[in-house]
This record gives sequence, C-alpha cells and structure tokens, in this order.
Amino acid sequence: MVENRLKEYREARGLSQVELSRLARIAAPNLSAIERGRLLPWGKAKKRLAKALRCDEASLFPQEGQGGN
Repeated sequence: MVENRLKEYREARGLSQVELSRLARIAAPNLSAIERGRLLPWGKAKKRLAKALRCDEASLFPQEGQGGN
C-alpha cells in the first residue's frame, strides 16, 4: 500500500471523491484506489490532484519525496 494524504486534503476542502475526480479529470474508481493506496498515481494524476486541492504534490504524497515506497 502507498500512503498518501489525499483523503485528508479532500475532506478539508469539503469535496466528495466524485467532485474531486471531476476537478482532477480522473475516473472516480481510480481516484478511490489512489486514495486507498491500492493504485500508484501517475505523473499527470499527481499534478491534477495537487492543482485541484491547491497544494503541492509532496504534501499529498510525502513518502515519495522521502524515498519511502
């Protein structure tokens, strides 16, 4: 499993998974899998999610920046 802070940021912004998936242009099932750590997000997905949540990628996926995968 890949840890991330996606759910925390999404809920802080008051967004549902469906709303975030639309904003980030990512299929809702993929977003759910990323949020649960079952799917590794690809480069464009990370950028879109960070933009939609108004944060940087390193905040959403902190282990990747620390070599923790």
